[in-house]
Amino acid sequence: MKKLLALAALLLAAPAHADGLVDNVDGVTLDERGVVVRFSALLVSNEGKVVRLLKDGDKRPDRLDWRADMKGKVLIPGFVDAHGHVMELGFRALELDLSDTKTLDEAKAKIAAYAAANPERKWILGGGWNQEKWGLGRFPTAADLDAAVSDRPVWLSRADGHASWANTAAMKAAGVTAKSETPAGGRIEKTGTEPNGVFVDSAQALVQRAVPMPLPKERALAFYKAQEILLGFGITATADMGTTLDDWMTYRRAGDAGAMRVRIMSYGAGVEDTIRIGGTGPTPWLYQGRLKLNGVKLYTDGALGSRGAWLKAPYSDAATQSGAGFLSDAQLRNLMSRAAMDGYQVAVHAIGDRANAQVLGAIDELADTYKGDRRWRIEHAQIVDPADLPQFARHGTIASMQPVHETSDRTMAEARLGQDRLAGAYAWATMLKQGVPLAFGTDYPVESPDPFAGWAAGFTRTDAEGQPFGGWQPQERVTREQAWKAYTIDAAYAGFAEAQFGRLAPGQYADFIIVDRDPTAVSASDLRATKVEQTWIGGVKVWQKR
Repeated sequence: MKKLLALAALLLAAPAHADGLVDNVDGVTLDERGVVVRFSALLVSNEGKVVRLLKDGDKRPDRLDWRADMKGKVLIPGFVDAHGHVMELGFRALELDLSDTKTLDEAKAKIAAYAAANPERKWILGGGWNQEKWGLGRFPTAADLDAAVSDRPVWLSRADGHASWANTAAMKAAGVTAKSETPAGGRIEKTGTEPNGVFVDSAQALVQRAVPMPLPKERALAFYKAQEILLGFGITATADMGTTLDDWMTYRRAGDAGAMRVRIMSYGAGVEDTIRIGGTGPTPWLYQGRLKLNGVKLYTDGALGSRGAWLKAPYSDAATQSGAGFLSDAQLRNLMSRAAMDGYQVAVHAIGDRANAQVLGAIDELADTYKGDRRWRIEHAQIVDPADLPQFARHGTIASMQPVHETSDRTMAEARLGQDRLAGAYAWATMLKQGVPLAFGTDYPVESPDPFAGWAAGFTRTDAEGQPFGGWQPQERVTREQAWKAYTIDAAYAGFAEAQFGRLAPGQYADFIIVDRDPTAVSASDLRATKVEQTWIGGVKVWQKR
């Protein structure tokens, strides 16, 4: 017995065998409480998981399959984006991108140049336009677009994806006329009785149905492009909000080919696609933890920019409009119940205060029936009536929010809402104080997937120029560590993945990035300037800066 005890003690005292060592790093991570932990080496198992964090002076294993000397560079956990659109990111990068245009004339010139450079394209597709950024004071029109391209259809989505812009040829191809009926939850912008080229929310389907579907090879190219972009920004895992069956098959083909690198937590595009993908419930993790169907993505309203967000009172800058709810209370509850009965996690888009109240009410009612760890999610939760904020914590509802929306939207939000309704706008600190799980993301490609910009915005509430001084609604700033945790640990928790990734600790996947500075010890402006040099997933280097 003594010999056995002595042998057991020897085994416990010996350093654990690991296949690989990432050594000589300035390592920084968070523990489960969000406290900064520092280390100088990372032991990685042959399953691609962390065995142990080592500090200076800790004995390194004598036997290794491999060792990577990082020469003192900074190593941090990979980011987890709680809300993005993978395929849209890839297609946007491969199609016409107007996100950098500052005026309508600049956009028209870029559209015309793109059309001239791509004569073989039967439709000109793309997006990223934003009439607020252009200072236009109105939506663009088909006539504006015809001036750039009139010989073939053009169809361009707004930056937020909640409106699209068509030229005359596109409306003609789709058969849209003055007699076309506006679908529920949508709006056709008109000049007199004639559609004038912009289609809001569900009305986009009137033109979208005529757009040629991408071929499988085009989808594959878009996915690989999106994956490259995400890895380049240090995003090692992401929620994909609105996965279609075609999207899912694209991911599966990439996984089957051994070409899937980024980890995807998938939420089906509505109940029908979710059930077609998952059948009787969420899938297991596939491809060594690279892909999993978690649940369903639903929509209750549109966005502030297109005045589609559903408000309790009319818009301050449009007294006859208050947005629109996409679903009645009964419809929303039925869809959420249908998903919940098969164990799917439910994530619901809600931006306006009326939409958030509707979803919170539905969760309150359904939580009595669907018990257990459901992790109900509200995506965006941008404008919430302060009276409704406590309802988030009641059932542990996750507020899946995007700090970059606050910096991009603040002046528009002031115009849309007026000063009296900003108390519950982008209320990150209040959420945390009330015990609400907070998960951060970017909503790419609506915004850039750059997590460092979002991290900086989280604890400053200022934009890249440091405006406004002191931060917009500064009482809602969170700490640097809280913002980082929301972008890693808590974003993983929001996708039921906290046991797999989100921080660097024994048993977690060795998903990390090498960066050019310590993000915990620099100014907000320097944090925004951080560059990723390498991205590793499961202890394997999958991206390197060229």
